Amino acid sequence: MKQVAQVEILGQRYSFRSDTDPKEIEQVAAFVNSRIDEVFSSGRTADSLSAAILALMNVAGEYLQLKDGNEAVEAEQRLEELLQKLESELPST
Repeated sequence: MKQVAQVEILGQRYSFRSDTDPKEIEQVAAFVNSRIDEVFSSGRTADSLSAAILALMNVAGEYLQLKDGNEAVEAEQRLEELLQKLESELPST
């Protein structure tokens, strides 16, 4: 059942209709606000849009690094399983 969650990001209120628990949406908004605040506190920009874009780029970069790391681990696991299958099929000497 879809519920409405309201959050505030950069001083603006947003309403979301979602199956996701409203508390989870609030946690996401708090995370977004904290990342934008980090950009502001670094002094890299004073413009809200630029801060939001920089925060998004930082989060996206971190996400892609994690994703690439997970894919590498999964590939290594698949290769290990294949190696074990090959070894089990080889005649023992």
